[in-house]
Parts: sequence; C-alpha cells; structure tokens
Amino acid sequence: QVQLVESGGGLVPAGDSLRLSCAASGRTFSSDGMGWFRQAPGKEREFVASIAWSGGSPIYADSVKGRFTISRDNAKNTVYLQMNNLKPEDTGVYYCAAARSYYGIRRSQYNYWGQGTQVTVSS
Repeated sequence: QVQLVESGGGLVPAGDSLRLSCAASGRTFSSDGMGWFRQAPGKEREFVASIAWSGGSPIYADSVKGRFTISRDNAKNTVYLQMNNLKPEDTGVYYCAAARSYYGIRRSQYNYWGQGTQVTVSS
C-alpha cells in the first residue's frame, strides 16, 4: 500500500520558518517526481514546488520563489519543503504528491497524494 505522510506543519507568526517532511512508503519513489501543493480555505489546490527524481532542476510557483526550497533524500524516501519568511497568504493545507515519470506543475499528473498538513501563518 502506497503511503505519503506529511509532517511539520503548525502555527507560526509571519516571517518565521517551517520545514515540512513527506515520508513515502509502499513502493520505490526514487524514480518519481515529487511535488508539494497547497490549498487555502475556499480555494483550489495549487502548485507550490516540484523536484525530479535526481534532485536537480526544482520548479517553484512564483509566489514562493526565493523563500521555499524543495529537496529530497532518496535513501530515506523523504521529500522536504523548507519554508522561510512565511506570509499569511501561505496559510493552507500542504500536500505531498508523487508522480511516475513526471515532475512539474500539473496536478493531474500526480499519482499518489498524502493527507496533508496544516500551515497557519499569523499576521
């Protein structure tokens, strides 16, 4: 059974940092693209960041460029999202996702999803 389990969310003031983790199990993810998406209340789930199986050439949404960093440790089957200088508009549920033979912004291309972790940034 494939599982993606996110952790690291919480309530922080604006300007603070959080590091999200996503632990994958149930299959080998080392050849998959991994991504982070987020969903704010009343809004659609949106792309945040994605990284290829090799760890190179990460892609970011314009709204998080320069503040967020995605990385992965294939030996641990874990992907991370380091979030710095958080803003209230970063508030939402953050989801980890895995895609077979793809990495990028298209939500429909991701095959596996976690349950999400809540991030709340107060002003």
